[in-house]
This record gives sequence, C-alpha cells and structure tokens, in this order.
Amino acid sequence: MKNILFPILLLIISAQTIAQSKVGTIDSEFILSKLPELTKVQEELKAYNTKLEADLKVKVDDYQTKVKAYQEGVATMTEPMKKTKQEEIIALENDIAKFRQNGSQLVQIEQNRLLQPLYTKIGKALEEVAKAEGYTQVLTITTSGLAYIDPNFDLTKTVMTKLGIPVQ
Repeated sequence: MKNILFPILLLIISAQTIAQSKVGTIDSEFILSKLPELTKVQEELKAYNTKLEADLKVKVDDYQTKVKAYQEGVATMTEPMKKTKQEEIIALENDIAKFRQNGSQLVQIEQNRLLQPLYTKIGKALEEVAKAEGYTQVLTITTSGLAYIDPNFDLTKTVMTKLGIPVQ
C-alpha cells in the first residue's frame, strides 16, 4: 500500500508545481533596436571600424612603399640584401592578410563589448517585470524558433515601458 501511495502523492505534487509555472516571451532584439543608447553604440562601432580601416591603410601604404623601393633598387642589391628585403615584404603581406582576416572578428568583439551593457539593462528590467508578474520562465522569441506564442504572455512591451521606451 505504501509503495503505491508514495508515487501517487509525488504525481499530485508534480502536477501542482507544473500548473503554477507561468511562461512569457520577450523580443530583446526589438527592445534593443528601440533603446536610445543604441545610436551611441552604432557611432562608436563606426568609429572603431574607421580606425581599423585607417590602420589597414597604413599597413598597405607601407607595403607598397617597400615593394616600390625594392623594385627600383633590385638591380644594385646584393643577394643577401635582396633576400632580406623579400622576407620583409613577405612578412608585411602576411601581416596584412592576417589583419584583414581578423578585422571582422575584431569588429564583432567590439560590438559585443559595446552592446553588453544594453543587454544587461534589458535583462535587469525583464527580471523585475518577471518577478512582479509571477513568471517562472521567459523565452526570447528572436532565437527560439517558437511556432506559436500567445501575445498575452509577451513581456516585450512591459519591459519597454519599464525602460521608458515609448511603445507603439
């Protein structure tokens, strides 16, 4: 009798726990796009990108200058001088190639660094809203691939209001 009673009691408790959970959704990317601070982040990212492009231009100009100097003086150079200049040019080519390859990663890292405080701000507002309204779980709709979402449980507008962003 005790062996049957315990699983039934456990099932009833589990059913009550599940019934008490409240799930909501949020579109954090939409909220991010409406934050006024995003303009500053975009400007800073554009400035960072411009700096990277300027750094690349310096490297390319230096490379072109060395190649031109090599071509003009190759006839008068000794073999060890030629070899040294060629190695120098090859090193610059490799440096430029590596810089170009890493450029997009550097921009992505900078973008993440600049956006992190905004995501933190959204996360704190979401946490406050979720606790105040009794949500046990909140899913983000931008990356979840949900097939159906009841708009009554979408917290996007409530979090936007909490952040002082006008809801349209």
